[in-house]
Amino acid sequence: MDIATRPSTPPENAKTADAAPPPLIRREDYRPPEWLVAEVGLDFALGLDETRVSAVLEVRRNPAGSDIEPLRLNGDGIAARSVTVDGKAINDWRMDGPDLVIELPGEAHRVEIETQVNPLSNSQLMGLYASNGMLCTQCEAEGFRRIMFFPDRPDVLATYRVRMSGDLAQFPVLLSNGNCIAKGENPDGTHWAEWHDPWPKPSYLFALVAGDLVANSDSFTTMSGRKVDLVIWVRKGDEDRTHHAMRSLKHAMKWDEETFGREYDLDLFNIVAVSDFNMGAMENKGLNVFNTRYVLADPETATDGDYDAVEGVIGHEYFHNWSGNRVTCRDWFQLSLKEGFTVLRDQLFSAAMGSELVKRIEDVRVLRASQFPEDSGPLAHPIRPDSYHEISNFYTATVYNKGAEVIRMMRTMAGPERFRKGTDLYFERHDGEAATCEDFIRAIEDGAGLDLRQFRQWYAQAGTPQVTARLEHDGDVATLHLAQSIPSTPGQETKQPMPIPLRTALFDRASGRHHGEQLIVLSEAETTIRFPGFAARPVLSINRDFSAPVAIDAGPSTADLVFLAEHDDDPFARYEALQQLIVQHLVSALTVGLDEVARAAGRAAIGQALRLILADASLDDLMRGELLILPGEAYLAEQLLRADPQAIRAEREALKGWLGGFLQEAFTHLHERCSAVPFSLEAAARGARKLKTQALVYLAAGAPEEAARRAAAQYDGADNMTDRQGALMVLSGLETPLRDEKIADFHGRYSGNALVIDKWFSLQAGSLHPRVLEQVRALAEHPDFTLANPNRVRALYMAFAVNPGAFHAASGKGYRMIADLILALDPMNAQTAARFVPSLGRWRRIEPHRAALMKAELERIAAAPRLSRDTCEQVSRSLD
Repeated sequence: MDIATRPSTPPENAKTADAAPPPLIRREDYRPPEWLVAEVGLDFALGLDETRVSAVLEVRRNPAGSDIEPLRLNGDGIAARSVTVDGKAINDWRMDGPDLVIELPGEAHRVEIETQVNPLSNSQLMGLYASNGMLCTQCEAEGFRRIMFFPDRPDVLATYRVRMSGDLAQFPVLLSNGNCIAKGENPDGTHWAEWHDPWPKPSYLFALVAGDLVANSDSFTTMSGRKVDLVIWVRKGDEDRTHHAMRSLKHAMKWDEETFGREYDLDLFNIVAVSDFNMGAMENKGLNVFNTRYVLADPETATDGDYDAVEGVIGHEYFHNWSGNRVTCRDWFQLSLKEGFTVLRDQLFSAAMGSELVKRIEDVRVLRASQFPEDSGPLAHPIRPDSYHEISNFYTATVYNKGAEVIRMMRTMAGPERFRKGTDLYFERHDGEAATCEDFIRAIEDGAGLDLRQFRQWYAQAGTPQVTARLEHDGDVATLHLAQSIPSTPGQETKQPMPIPLRTALFDRASGRHHGEQLIVLSEAETTIRFPGFAARPVLSINRDFSAPVAIDAGPSTADLVFLAEHDDDPFARYEALQQLIVQHLVSALTVGLDEVARAAGRAAIGQALRLILADASLDDLMRGELLILPGEAYLAEQLLRADPQAIRAEREALKGWLGGFLQEAFTHLHERCSAVPFSLEAAARGARKLKTQALVYLAAGAPEEAARRAAAQYDGADNMTDRQGALMVLSGLETPLRDEKIADFHGRYSGNALVIDKWFSLQAGSLHPRVLEQVRALAEHPDFTLANPNRVRALYMAFAVNPGAFHAASGKGYRMIADLILALDPMNAQTAARFVPSLGRWRRIEPHRAALMKAELERIAAAPRLSRDTCEQVSRSLD
């Protein structure tokens, strides 16, 4: 059978459930690759609607393989135009599903293959695709097989030489991994460039960018004295918004040298900003490709939060150069090896660049909002999963954020210096290898001198551990009883105890001080610790600095929580005490109900605690702003067996309204004080901006007319996006003519700036306004909305899906809206579509009426023909 008559695979959306049942990939079935690839040569003849790709693969049998298996090259939606082996065309290759299979004798061969792809039609944004006239790639996890037939798995590492040619006017900039070694122009108006990456890498780290771009260039001198050229590539007109990203990159390079001893290893580091991108960014060796939202920032168009996000993501992708690139994953079950470790590294970096105290609270808030619900739902999985149908579904908060917390626990138990010895040993042992989570644990054990045999359960067991702490006092002895349990999760009914490091202190109530902090490692199901020398019952402060990603039930009294909120010297513990004080009040109101006396007492305790925070001169405004944030609705729902989301919103808003009235004078003064602070990017000014909007949030609930007036004035007088967006966020939730006026002004002011218009969509979809559902429906018809851009889809629909009061409308119209979106988006961009399924998948934790409506929408999605395996897996697991 020759190429003209060979059966072809579906062109672009090949991963469909009807085409073939999605196979179950199991970690225990891992086998080393049968063939290795030493060198790869790629030649691209670039075009938006037709790109021809030629590959030369130097392959050799793996001594760890079976010596009998053929060469299997993965493909997805591509067809081979020609295949040659050792310079001779062959016809005895065959297709096995999407894969190309060649029977090869002997030990080593030179395999050449030609393919052709259409980047313009690639709406999945995986492989080689077009974005606003430029070409770029996204190959993690399995995108390279959409470009070329290849053993597309992370344990096949090769060096790459890449040649690109294309129209000089259309693609004046040609970029790939490594260093540019040659370039030139042709008489026909085309030009070419050759790149070489000397460091062996898996195919998921391959990258190519071609387009009309401009550069912000700088350099960095490494600790060994080498000069590294740094370039950030963007579209013309965006270059002035890249300076913060460049500063962040240089800070990250220096910090990684000082903190982890890691030096950059190429002569050039490129970053390219792309507007159509499924992820946040990608750490391709020497050529990082970023979503524009994590590169572009200036005070007029980016908030303080945006500045932090740019810094954190720039750091994250740079740190992958070692934790992910130089040492990569053996298989995708080890994803947390690179992502969990690198998230911890970017968290430590961001803490060092800003407020360590505030950063820790922000990280825990993210974990509780996204990962805790994942751990208690149908999609729960260990940080090292045991099986999957579609690996893109495991780029989750569990793998990333919980994975970071698990490694942070090792650091807590070892201490920073011993932990550094462990990471140095890890990099030394596995540089240039595809490693496993077990390799990392063993290196920390050997380098830090820890016994982590039982700790390995953190990698194997899903679910958030529940720790019960009870403090007793008798005579001069305080006795702490600790117990742990881990709830059942899908596929794991019974769990084993895990080591849980708990930083703990006992406070003397009279003096307001403690006699030192202890690290207690709870490794059994139950344990008891006695503390002599306490004439009076002390106050327990436990899991300080959130030393373990667990839920704590310490049964504190209201008096204890008020005491800790005022006196605890651990900032996170102080924040946690205030959060618990509010959570206990709201959960009681939602479950057992509160009479007027109990409601008044609870509110008075919370109000007094907030009054003390507002008046505490020892707090900086960044920390004060964190302490004023009420627990989120999603976190409150996690405290209930079956939640009524609109009841949660009503109770939370009622408390906020009472606090806004009770502390109206204080919040008014706070807003005035903070409004007088001039703009800068320094911590004091950033704190003032955070507090200014927090004051408006409370005033909007307690004195809406006054809040509307102040928010409109703040909007009009703003000289930065933080103030303007904060004011519009408050106005978006109010029923006032000023709302529509400022929303229209915002759109007109920033029309044409895609990232800011994303904010315009999100602010409305995520607001407290009673008619959000109909507003989102209207926004979906707006000329600026498109399903083709993931940022725009997330801006509108994800903001709506995480807005409980609107999404959980009793009519079920919010559920239907998201289900309709998933069905419309799935054929276009399966990865983005699948990420909306978890919002419906929490139906078992919602009250029966809404649960039935959510389940019905999942069943409607499941019944759709030709569902992608991304969405199919998420839906089936949500229903099982």
